[in-house]
Amino acid sequence: MTTAAATMPANRTLAAAGAILIYAFVIGFTDNYVQLIAADTGLWQFHATRTAMAFVILALAAVPLGLRLRPRNWRAVGFRSLVHGSAMVVYFGCLAFLPVAVVAAGLFTAPIFVLLISRFAFGMYIGPFRILAVAVGFLGVMMVLGPDGDMAIGPATLLPVAAGALYALGNIATRQWCRDESAETMLAGFFAALGTYGLLGLVALALWQPEVPAGTDGFILRGAVWPSATFLFWTFVQAAGSLLGVGMMVKAYQMAEASRVAVFEYVILPASAFWTWAIWGDLLSLRAMAGMALIFLAGLIIAVRGK
Repeated sequence: MTTAAATMPANRTLAAAGAILIYAFVIGFTDNYVQLIAADTGLWQFHATRTAMAFVILALAAVPLGLRLRPRNWRAVGFRSLVHGSAMVVYFGCLAFLPVAVVAAGLFTAPIFVLLISRFAFGMYIGPFRILAVAVGFLGVMMVLGPDGDMAIGPATLLPVAAGALYALGNIATRQWCRDESAETMLAGFFAALGTYGLLGLVALALWQPEVPAGTDGFILRGAVWPSATFLFWTFVQAAGSLLGVGMMVKAYQMAEASRVAVFEYVILPASAFWTWAIWGDLLSLRAMAGMALIFLAGLIIAVRGK
């Protein structure tokens, strides 16, 4: 018994919390500058360029860090990458016209959708506490997105919630089919999916050639344009920040139990709100902040009650 206990790695909860804090503040900072990228460049060129930059960084780091990028199960990694990539395409598309904290709140409904998908697709039992968590989280989303709040519910404001549902499906695929894959393998697959989306979008827009509104309103419809220095700089910051942020998140899950780390991830909500205020001077309403608190509470209940 003593030997087994000695070989079990201890939970480094405080260190894990620090790693998640770095992840949240890096991602919250970089995502706020998608507005600058969206002003004169398109979503699809952004994804294609960011993927190219991320692959260069991964290639340079692979040998000295001993990274394993080749999947063990190509089909499982491919499906997870497609679903997570789809979630991020929706997420980044929303950043052009919605506050980062609001988009993050929609994405972080993912634990709620994990429960719903697990229940209705896999028949998993959900106890009363986690049913309560779903109700609390749904109330939080309603408070962040409306009605009678800062913005009316509509297709645009529901898109971050759709991203949360896709992200949840990707998380289920991670647990069910990708347990033996390395974090860098799944990260490479994730960027490959986004890069593929970017290239397909550029080809489609080159053939379609729609009328593109000026500024951020044209982010989704804008095809390939000559990249500005601002675009290249902030896209590189995005690529490097995503690799660093996700790396910190993976490290956190290696240092402590997943049920503990999952709670810390919700710090990205206040982190995003902080950077939105610090960079742009925008403040969320008390109602929206209360809604985020309820989404955090829902995640806390799910994490504590999860087996």
